[in-house]
Amino acid sequence: MPSVVVLGTQWGDEGKGKIVHLLGKQADYIVRYQGGPNAGHTVVFDGKKFVLHLIPAGILIPKKICVIGNGVVVDPLSIREEIELLEKRNIQVKGRLFISELAHLIFPYHKILDAAREEAGGKATRIGTTRKGIGPTYADKVERVGIRMVDYLEPDTFARLLEQNLALKAHLIEKFSSVEKLRREILEQAERLRPFLEPFACDTSALLNRALDKKKKVMFESAQGTLLDIDFGTYPFVTSSNPIAGSVGAGCGIGPSRIGSVMGIVKAYTTRVGEGPFPTELKDDMGERLRKAGQEFGATTGRPRRCGWFDAPVVRRSIMVNGITDLVLTKIDVLANIDPIKICVAYKVDGKVTKDFPNSRSAQQRCEPVYKAVPGFGAISSDLKRFKDLPVKAQKYVKTLEGILGVKFSVISLGRSRDETIQMARKVTWV
Repeated sequence: MPSVVVLGTQWGDEGKGKIVHLLGKQADYIVRYQGGPNAGHTVVFDGKKFVLHLIPAGILIPKKICVIGNGVVVDPLSIREEIELLEKRNIQVKGRLFISELAHLIFPYHKILDAAREEAGGKATRIGTTRKGIGPTYADKVERVGIRMVDYLEPDTFARLLEQNLALKAHLIEKFSSVEKLRREILEQAERLRPFLEPFACDTSALLNRALDKKKKVMFESAQGTLLDIDFGTYPFVTSSNPIAGSVGAGCGIGPSRIGSVMGIVKAYTTRVGEGPFPTELKDDMGERLRKAGQEFGATTGRPRRCGWFDAPVVRRSIMVNGITDLVLTKIDVLANIDPIKICVAYKVDGKVTKDFPNSRSAQQRCEPVYKAVPGFGAISSDLKRFKDLPVKAQKYVKTLEGILGVKFSVISLGRSRDETIQMARKVTWV
């Protein structure tokens, strides 16, 4: 069963889209297994920039099959817009994209509830969501009142379930909108979207298991990053799903024995969007320098990302909970002409040094980084194809990270384009 999971090891925005697009050339199927349209994967292909929110980045590679699994929450209107935008740019989508019939759907009332939740307690309780209705949709799923794609495609079933949901949420909706108006808009929208979406919907679990039976290469693509995982991230400042590798089975309907190698994407420094603890955050000129050099603005929201030095305890936690077998280093070029470069190797919490990322939310706020300084290096050409052609001090930076993390890098990314990449001697394994 040749398969590989590609996921983020920090707080997202590590460059997964480019790597999926790069390694997707070797895959037959590329699959999203969790998250929703709050994720933004930016890919530069043939000099053109594409920002994808729901559709796997592999759609940009001709003839590849892309799948949105049951673990993803789908906004019916957004997915249509994304499909139409790609096809206007001459990317064939129909016949190559399949959406799970079991995927839960996002509706306008989810977005209303999402925004209301963010504003309810002011800054003290705000977690920094994209207000796209992701959390409330997952909440409906867990509360067993959610509406899935298969329900949406059956008009009578959908009308009944919509009425049930509007009745349950009417006391909250009425504070911001008219229930009757929402009902009418959603039903009218469904009539328009149903014929468009129906050809894309199928039993994706059966599709993927048949592909694996035939020894097809399958790449599973996560959204966000491990430190935003609802169980292992900086709770409650996390996403509403599990980006970790263990979520692939539940998010796609395949058994754990069918998951092969796990590739973790690592940015050469650290960023996060929104609220929450960030031990190595730089709120000075250096933080601004990283933000500008790395073009650190959210692909979905445009929000400026918080920037800081590389945080090894964060990445080690990701390696542990995901069982990571390979690492990819991105954006090392952003560190050009910074000297020295700092690496957080441990934390000091209440006077005690630990190399582990703490679970306590209060301890996460009190972490003081313990830094190791390494020599900086000059500019790096994006045309380099061999590790030995990197500046010697840049090579040392990579080797230092490998020594601290205990896992080797298989790929080093030098820019946003797929071709601006060094493939290391250690090749990615399709197990």
